[in-house]
Amino acid sequence: MTATEQTEARPRGQRLPRRARRNQLLGAAQEVFVAQGYHAAAMDDIADRAGVSKPVLYQHFPGKLELYLALLDQQCQALVQAVREALASTNDNKQRIAATMDAYFSYVEHEGGAFRLVFESDLTNEPSVRERVDQVALDCAKMVSPLIAEDADLPEEQAMLLAVSLCGMAQITARHWLSSGQQIPGDMARRLTASLAWRGIAGFPMQH
Repeated sequence: MTATEQTEARPRGQRLPRRARRNQLLGAAQEVFVAQGYHAAAMDDIADRAGVSKPVLYQHFPGKLELYLALLDQQCQALVQAVREALASTNDNKQRIAATMDAYFSYVEHEGGAFRLVFESDLTNEPSVRERVDQVALDCAKMVSPLIAEDADLPEEQAMLLAVSLCGMAQITARHWLSSGQQIPGDMARRLTASLAWRGIAGFPMQH
């Protein structure tokens, strides 16, 4: 269940189990942070969106930064899991490339705009946020790297560099596609990006 879906039913005053309440608050926080950014968002806004009092909100999260980091962790884990499932979905590396591109595109276009917290945060000057954003990119690349090393017969360091490049291309392209108004159909955008990535990877090892 996504954070946005977790906020569909939230009548004020209803008692919820702690985990359900936490998920509800994260859903409300996602809506506010995506719409307003970290700096403009207020805990009052999040409590109102969740339909709870501020004391209830503070029972679960001692401050705005802690709430933001909890939400960021949730969304980083979602992306890593999507890439992991994409790579495990087939043993054909060409299809793995396509599945990975689809994972990034699907993540970016998912309703609620949670990807903005990971890729477009207005709080990247905060070390704890920067660390998480850098780590999710590294975690995804680490999953891709061994497959490139095996398929392209490359040393570990070179394969890792290409994996970082491939994952970076995936998220930047998906974000551009979304921000440009999805002028190209999603399926075509995915195929074009996957084709470019596969043709590039298939050109290795380079001949010297």
